Amino acid sequence: MKFASWVFRIAGIYGIIVLAPQYFIEEKFGLENPPAITHPEFFYGFIGVALAWQIAFLIIAHDPARYRAMMRPGVFEKFSFAAAATILFIQHRLPAMLFAAGMIDLLLGVLFIIAWRRVAVESARAA
Repeated sequence: MKFASWVFRIAGIYGIIVLAPQYFIEEKFGLENPPAITHPEFFYGFIGVALAWQIAFLIIAHDPARYRAMMRPGVFEKFSFAAAATILFIQHRLPAMLFAAGMIDLLLGVLFIIAWRRVAVESARAA
């Protein structure tokens, strides 16, 4: 279970470090990535939901066996951004830096799947 704890703890901490500062850079983001944000509710809503997931990852890290069922939607959360980033990058609608962030989420999603499987095996051995 140590592997799962570490994977989800790293994912949660990384996500908070990357996402939380975005609450304070709306204007800068619009200047560096035109056009400016015209629907701030989507921008801030995305950050809030994404931060909620980072907290969920930290909770999963605390007791992976207990929260194993929540690992599946965590995989979806990671893969959905990776897929969107890939498609948008191929269409030349996403900067390389954000595509790289999507690939980090892809890696974390794969690690989540490995953790999900390992927790099942370790739980079965313990029983």
